[in-house]
Amino acid sequence: MSEQHLSGRRAVVTGGAGGIGAACVRALAARGADVVVADRDGDAARVVAEEVGGEAWVVDLSDTAALEDLRLQADILVNNAGIQVVSPIEDFAPDDFRRIQRIMVEAPFLLIRAALPHMYDGGWGRVVNISSVHGLVASPYKSAYVTAKHALEGLSKVTALEGAARGVTSVCVNPGYVRTALVERQITDQARAHGISEDEVLEKVLLTQQSVKRLVEPDEVGSLVAWLTGPDSGMATGSSYVLDGGWHAR
Repeated sequence: MSEQHLSGRRAVVTGGAGGIGAACVRALAARGADVVVADRDGDAARVVAEEVGGEAWVVDLSDTAALEDLRLQADILVNNAGIQVVSPIEDFAPDDFRRIQRIMVEAPFLLIRAALPHMYDGGWGRVVNISSVHGLVASPYKSAYVTAKHALEGLSKVTALEGAARGVTSVCVNPGYVRTALVERQITDQARAHGISEDEVLEKVLLTQQSVKRLVEPDEVGSLVAWLTGPDSGMATGSSYVLDGGWHAR
């Protein structure tokens, strides 16, 4: 049984119905947090929320106008929701580019903006932004995703600077390829973009830069998020915490 150091804290996890988000929900709930599972898939969000005794929040983060007047009673905010489109820049649909920025940059900004007053009032808060190794480096065919993750890194650092005197930390978590449905869908897209078979994508595309030749497990990300919201994380702010099997060491 994990130590209940988050007892009495309320956490909001976006994209919390599956993959990395669900792993974060379970890790925070195991440490005593009351967790809100925010996801556009209401049925899946309710399943995860029921599992941990939490609350489901059905929300479409691409509708950023609906978030502008939001106020969140959250001590912990995990900005995890994201999507991916793989395409050369010259073929990249402008609507897809804009949609990715809304979900992965504008929505995190608006959610942080909504949560900070409560965090400041309590003198304590944790903002964890699930970035990516692509928040630090680039790969071809992912112009919108790489742009969004780089922007999220900047937003996280500014949040850290503004929140430091008020007891609020802000960090990024930067995994490589994680074993999620999002990555599984990428295999087909990458095979098409690179003109290779799906069997070759994992070895020749996804894991070619990593020294450790396996996917990151969602629970590994959840475990790091739990530490970053725990009692020893007060000095962990304004930084990026990489889980990429040695990719970024090159």
